[in-house]
Amino acid sequence: MYYSIYFSPTGGTKKVADILAKNLDGEYLPIDLCNDIEALTLRADDLCLISVPSYGGRVPTTNLERLKKINGNGAKAILNCVYGNRHWDDTLTELQDVLEALGFVCVSALATVAEHSMFPGFAVGRPDAADEAQLKDFAHKIQEKLRHNVFEKLELAGSHGTYKEFPGTPVKPTGDDQCISCGLCAQNCPANAIDRHNPRVTDQSKCITCMRCVRLCPVQARQLDATFVSAMVEKLGSALGGHKENHLFL
Repeated sequence: MYYSIYFSPTGGTKKVADILAKNLDGEYLPIDLCNDIEALTLRADDLCLISVPSYGGRVPTTNLERLKKINGNGAKAILNCVYGNRHWDDTLTELQDVLEALGFVCVSALATVAEHSMFPGFAVGRPDAADEAQLKDFAHKIQEKLRHNVFEKLELAGSHGTYKEFPGTPVKPTGDDQCISCGLCAQNCPANAIDRHNPRVTDQSKCITCMRCVRLCPVQARQLDATFVSAMVEKLGSALGGHKENHLFL
């Protein structure tokens, strides 16, 4: 069986995952980790493309909780970390450590670029046509490696065991007076952080600032604090700007 397992609250990670998935051999079963999943035990001959966004250089906590419900049982894993044009820091190495502890065999990895979820003015249009061509070519190289069935320890950029500290974004999206209480944000929140009876209220302890509620709101009633966004863009603009590359680990 071939699976594409992804966590993509605003769609950027899924765009990259879909390019890779359709260029690997065979039909695949998608598993969306924005929704809770039942425990799953794989087989040694299964292949999983596992795609995660990088939040502050780490794997999102909600993403990790759901991944840990999967028993790799010797299945092969392709790791895909999608970053918003700054850097992925320890996201790939953390993902590798978690997957190996779950029994996966990690065979290759990518750090790929998509539009920033919190500051959407950066990496606009990524993945673009050039990205798609590069990812298609790399998918074919991965497939060739899988045919040989010889896998050495995957060496990735980043730290193992001790990861970059990321306590989470201090500001969370909340609803304003324009909220029509349609409940769309609460129904689709991956972290179950929005009150279904009063969707203007966000549980600050659960929210991972994935920005899904902001993208989905039909009346644009949910936003981050504008002062915070402006300050962060000024602080990080130089790091987020320019054309960043995809990094491929075979």
